[in-house]
Amino acid sequence: MENIVFLDADTMVANLRAPAFAHQWLSYQATRPEEVVSRLQNASIAISNKVVLSREMLEALPKLKMIAVSATGTDNIDIECCRERGIVLSNIRNYSVDTVPEHVFMLMLALRRNLLAFHADVRRGEWQKASQFCLFTHQVVDLHGSTLGIIGSGAIGSAVAVIARAFGMKVLRAEHKGVTAVREGYTAFETVLELSDVITLHLPLNAQTRHLISTSEFARMKPEALLINTARGSLVDEAALRVALISNRIAGAGFDVLSQEPPVDGNPLLALDMPNFILTPHIAWSSRAAMQILADQLIDNLDAFVAGKPQNRVA
Repeated sequence: MENIVFLDADTMVANLRAPAFAHQWLSYQATRPEEVVSRLQNASIAISNKVVLSREMLEALPKLKMIAVSATGTDNIDIECCRERGIVLSNIRNYSVDTVPEHVFMLMLALRRNLLAFHADVRRGEWQKASQFCLFTHQVVDLHGSTLGIIGSGAIGSAVAVIARAFGMKVLRAEHKGVTAVREGYTAFETVLELSDVITLHLPLNAQTRHLISTSEFARMKPEALLINTARGSLVDEAALRVALISNRIAGAGFDVLSQEPPVDGNPLLALDMPNFILTPHIAWSSRAAMQILADQLIDNLDAFVAGKPQNRVA
């Protein structure tokens, strides 16, 4: 009998089928840090989307055999401690390869065609007062013929590339930052920054990628460039982004993520009221179809672990 505890079940809005093995299931809508150890004390399997499981917590949970992350990102879990303690860590993969790229292009198109600014003009009555049939108050730029730099060429980045080529964009896949050798089919990181009209981020957050984009990177980008981030907020130095937008160092940005979510303590980007900055509340992944794929794969991961054939392992 496996004891399963879902620490933040409110993050799951799809239908979860029952695992195929004997189990007891306990769900909590949300879990505060000080509640983690007591709630997992008898658990053999923990499910977490964003609840942090630190080394200190894991060392206090001798019965824990598996952590199933109900997301792709695992930066909330002490991976090294899992390896040391023999705790299997599995995540969800490739469930959002349609919905996230669509969100990326929603942001990209809205920014390139100045959607928010034109909408505001209509609301203010500017079109109604125009002397002709159209309103030329803002610039409209086509994606066709422009260059898209993709930083992170996994499943989602690759899916973005397919759509970009359908729009007639040139695609550059960025090599890892700081490396000297550039793999075939990739372009040096700095060159991607310099040549791209739009840069989109699709990589995990870890010690190497935190603040991957900061002041020096913005300095390399074209003044007309856009930055899109639907991955993790801390990939970008948010204070540096604010400066880059206010100073017109770059032309705009579309973000679906922030460094702290929800941003209860404020954030340098929240106060930005600019038509060239679009912020959505971490919902790029959340189409109905994607969430059901996630839910099904989560249970598949549990079943595979209990069957002795763990899948989607991170540790």
